[in-house]
Amino acid sequence: MNTLSFDVAHMLAGGMLLVSFMMIYQTRLYALLNVFALHAMVLALSVAWQASIQHAPHLYVTAGIALFFKAILIPGALHKIVQRMGIHRQVEQVVGTGATMLAGMGLVALSSVLMLNLTATASAFAREDMAFALSVVLLGLLMMISRRNAVSQVVGFMSLENGLILAAAGAQGMPLVVEISVAFSVLVAFIVIGVFLFRIRERFDSVDLSVMDDYRGEKR
Repeated sequence: MNTLSFDVAHMLAGGMLLVSFMMIYQTRLYALLNVFALHAMVLALSVAWQASIQHAPHLYVTAGIALFFKAILIPGALHKIVQRMGIHRQVEQVVGTGATMLAGMGLVALSSVLMLNLTATASAFAREDMAFALSVVLLGLLMMISRRNAVSQVVGFMSLENGLILAAAGAQGMPLVVEISVAFSVLVAFIVIGVFLFRIRERFDSVDLSVMDDYRGEKR
């Protein structure tokens, strides 16, 4: 792999990591959904670049799936869900944005140390790419546990899955049948999540999950 291919691949992987921090920083739902769409676009570009440098045409399918489902279809559907349900547009946080960002930087440092040590025998490209991917996964997990709003937790889950796709593409990709099954799994999961959100809204008049904690134990 030449230097240009190496640099572009890591620029795109690093771009995903940067956009992950942008998602953690957002305090408005619409802005969060827009940044998630950007996250998926960068993922699609990264996977397409991997397809080019690895000479793996099936990875273009993965890039197309990420672009259509995660950058266009799902963010658009979540926008409509937010509008239809009249969800409060502020993202409810468990802790402040500053503390969450500091925790995110700590997770990135931990990811780098772990992956660079555990993959010492792998190529430099694979080691650094896996470090970026693990960082994206952990930041998605951080978003899930630091937000109270169910929609923002859904976004955190999907950004976590973006990190897994990045890791798989950097590790010489996945079989095509796996990619297609993952795409359908994501679609089905999104439909279930949509129904789940509507049921929460109907039952508790809010998608703030702390409301369910307050309600627990009360009689209907």
